[in-house]
Amino acid sequence: MRKPLITGNWKMNGSAGLVETFGRAFAEIELPSPVDVVIHPPFPYLDAARRAFSDTPLGLGAQTLNPLSSGARTGEVSGQMLGEFGVEYVLVGHSERRQLFQESDEQVYERVVAALQAGISPILCVGETLEERDAGHSEEVVLRQVGYVMARLEPSQRRQMTLAYEPVWAIGTGRTATPEQAQQMMAAIRAYQAGFDRELAESLRLLYGGSMSADNARALLAQQDIDGGLIGGASLKVDDFIAICQSAG
Repeated sequence: MRKPLITGNWKMNGSAGLVETFGRAFAEIELPSPVDVVIHPPFPYLDAARRAFSDTPLGLGAQTLNPLSSGARTGEVSGQMLGEFGVEYVLVGHSERRQLFQESDEQVYERVVAALQAGISPILCVGETLEERDAGHSEEVVLRQVGYVMARLEPSQRRQMTLAYEPVWAIGTGRTATPEQAQQMMAAIRAYQAGFDRELAESLRLLYGGSMSADNARALLAQQDIDGGLIGGASLKVDDFIAICQSAG
């Protein structure tokens, strides 16, 4: 039985006050059991979040990392640095990193390895653009992104991974893959994993990340191969995010 994971990516949003609001709210509620919940605030709020979340069920995540452990990389943050702030998860290969910062599959792989070496669990993000979907290449694109990383890891490393399918055409647009469309891609990812590691395929957590909201979360999370959500805009609204978390029970 795979334990659900609901993780909120604040992107370049939020404030110290929002961190405190989430800490207070989650200290007072009872979440479904079992479910893991993680927030990925911007780097400046990691320490405040660690303190605000200390007596809550909220785990702490980061939004990216540099593959190097140190060096002349102004503005970058290493896995070792994140580990000092209690970061448990890190997003790797988010579509905005791939598109806006031109992160290649190889650079995504390097970041996955760096996270694993730092003892942080990577959440590998994969997904196709609208053009790729309309051309009928969705599965080809997604499985290429998955395979470039997963096929190169050791079995012990693969077991520390979480995969998030985020159709690029459904991020921040209000458009959402139907539960059936999302399930079809999740099943394809799990079948791909089974091709070289059947045990992993059964235990690997797969998240859906494309405009999941309080309104559609229950239908998406009811799908056989969807084990949670990578939440964007709704993760900035504490009531909506709590509702999504409760839908995972």
